Amino acid sequence: MDLDRFREIVERECRLSAQRPVLVGVSGGPDSLCLLDGLARLGFSPVVAHFDHQMRPESAQDAAAVRQAAEDLGLPFCLGSQDVAAYAAAERLSIEEAARVLRYRFLFAEARRCQAQAVAVGHTADDQVETVLMHLLRGSGIAGLTGMDFISQNAAWDPEIPLVRPLLAFWRSETVSYCLERGLSYVTDASNQDTTFFRNRLRRELIPILETYNPQVRLALWRMSRVLARDEAVVRAAIDRAWEACHAEVKPGAVTLDLAAFQALAAELRSGVLRRAVAGLLPGLRDVDFSMTGRALRFLESGAPGQIDLLKGLRLFTEGGRLVIASPDAPAPSDWPQLEPEEERRVDVPGWVDLPGGWRLAADWAGLEEVPDLNTKREASPWEVWLDAQALRGELSVRPPRRGDRFRPLGMAGHSVKLSDFWINHKLPRRARAAWPLVTAGDEIVWVPGFRPADFVQISENTHRLLHLRLFRVQNRE
Repeated sequence: MDLDRFREIVERECRLSAQRPVLVGVSGGPDSLCLLDGLARLGFSPVVAHFDHQMRPESAQDAAAVRQAAEDLGLPFCLGSQDVAAYAAAERLSIEEAARVLRYRFLFAEARRCQAQAVAVGHTADDQVETVLMHLLRGSGIAGLTGMDFISQNAAWDPEIPLVRPLLAFWRSETVSYCLERGLSYVTDASNQDTTFFRNRLRRELIPILETYNPQVRLALWRMSRVLARDEAVVRAAIDRAWEACHAEVKPGAVTLDLAAFQALAAELRSGVLRRAVAGLLPGLRDVDFSMTGRALRFLESGAPGQIDLLKGLRLFTEGGRLVIASPDAPAPSDWPQLEPEEERRVDVPGWVDLPGGWRLAADWAGLEEVPDLNTKREASPWEVWLDAQALRGELSVRPPRRGDRFRPLGMAGHSVKLSDFWINHKLPRRARAAWPLVTAGDEIVWVPGFRPADFVQISENTHRLLHLRLFRVQNRE
C-alpha cells in the first residue's frame, strides 16, 4: 500500500485530523490491521475497538489477538461482545444484518465515549465491488450503484460522528501485502468461506464467473461506482431542490409534502423525493428499491382513496392537499386540534379552555343578532358555531372520542350515526380521529369542531338564548 496515497485519502477524502482521536474498528483481519497500522504511522491517534460476534469458537482468540496488536502499538483498546445469533432471532434479522447492527451500535457508542472525530473501518475496493453487485442484483437506483463513500453520515448510528473508509481505493491484495511487509500477524475468519452468506457467494462464485467475461471486471465496477458517484451528486442536488419545492415537513414518524407541488415534479424527481422521505424515516435502511417507489407512484396516479403499505410499517396516503408518508403511530400534524388521551375538560360559560398545540376553545352567551345568517341555521365557519342554549342538558365539556360514541349531526332529522362512520363520511384522516376534540353536554355530543353541530341544538324560532363556541389557534402564545 502506497503510504503517501493513503495519507492523501485520509486527509482529503476522509477529512481526518491528527489532533483528535479516531476510533478504528479492528476485526483482526489484514484490512483492519493495515488501516490501524497506517493511521498510527501517519501520526494519528487511533483507539482500537473490537466487537466479538460470538459466532465462532475462536472469536475470543481473535479478540485477544486484536488486544495484543493494540498493546504492541501502545494504543487504547475497547472490547464489545454480544450473541449475534440470538439477537437476529429475536429481531427477525439475517445474521449478516444483525451482526452489522450490533457492531456499528458498539463502535459509535465507543466513539462517542472517547470523543472520537470519526469511526474508521477497513472496507476496501473489493468490498466496494461486492456492495455494488449486491445493490445491482436487488434492483437499486443510482444511489445504490455508487456503493460506499470515503465519508458518510448515518443518523441511525450518530448524528454527528461520521463513518470513514480510508482503504476504499485499495485492493484486498494490497492490504495483505502491507501486513506481510510490516510483519503484522492477522487472523483469518473462516466464516468468510461460508457461501450461505450472500456477500461470500458474490465473492467466491459470481465474481470469478464475471472475470471469465472480463478479467478486469472488478476494476470496471469500481470505476463505474466512482463515475456514478459524481453523477449522483448532480441528481441529489436536483432532488434537494425538488424537496424544497414540495415544502417538506419532517416530524417524528412522518413526512408531509405538498401534493400539488409533488405531482408537478418529473417522475424521476418524484421517485427521488419519495426515497429521501423513506430514508429519513428509516435511517438504518441500506437501500430503497424501485419496486416500492413504483407502487407508490402508481397508487398516486390512480387517484384511488385510502392508503398503501410501503415497507417496514410505513404507509403512504393523502390528506386534503398533502401527501403523507408515516408510521402507524405517527403523531397528527401540528395544525390539527388534538387532545391528550382520556383528557376531559369542563368548559365554563363565559370562559375558555386552552388545549394542546396552542388551540383554545372559547365559550360565551350570544344574542340572535350576532348570528351571521339565521336563515341557514348553520355556522359561518366550521370552527365557530351558535347553539340553542336551552336545548343543552348537563355540564359542558370538551373531550376526545370514546369507543361506541354516536352523534346526531345537523341535517339528519335527529337520526344518530356512529362517530366512526361520521369520520369516514367526512374524510377525517384516521390518525387524527382518536384525539379530535368533541364538545359535549352531559352524554351528548353537541359539536364536532371543524364539521357540524348536533341537530337537537340547532337554532329555531323558539330560541331565546344562544351559546357561541369558537375553536382557534392562539397567536404568539407564551
